Amino acid sequence: MKIAIAADHGGYGLKQALMAYYHNKNQDIKLEDLGTYSEESCDYPDVVKPVVAEVLNKQCDFGILICGTGVGISIAANRYKGIRAALVYNEFVAQVVKEHNNANILVFGGRTMTLEEVVRYIEIFNATSFEGGRHNRRIEKLDKI
Repeated sequence: MKIAIAADHGGYGLKQALMAYYHNKNQDIKLEDLGTYSEESCDYPDVVKPVVAEVLNKQCDFGILICGTGVGISIAANRYKGIRAALVYNEFVAQVVKEHNNANILVFGGRTMTLEEVVRYIEIFNATSFEGGRHNRRIEKLDKI
């Protein structure tokens, strides 16, 4: 599984921790680091673009974006047609964003979440299937906006 990942300066530490975690786990999960590469201040709308491109071009299974709270970067990502970026903050939300919304980008807060929480949310998301049905109709309506 390939996951595109990026963060602004507020999410840099959590991104680096996730990269190390999955590298050391030697799982079938490969994180593609698309920036930022330091804690130097940067603008989250700029960080979003490469992950969105990978997701829309189907170069990865899904994306992960991280900023300080997850709010700004999720707003930026959801400006792109075809993107369903979901700010995941508990186990229930990790499940439902896949079941009902078929989210293609998970968003986390680098200053509000721990590595352990984020790893658990990713595991739940990966173990969940999209339900389709009435949810397809709703996603199609989103893409017409």
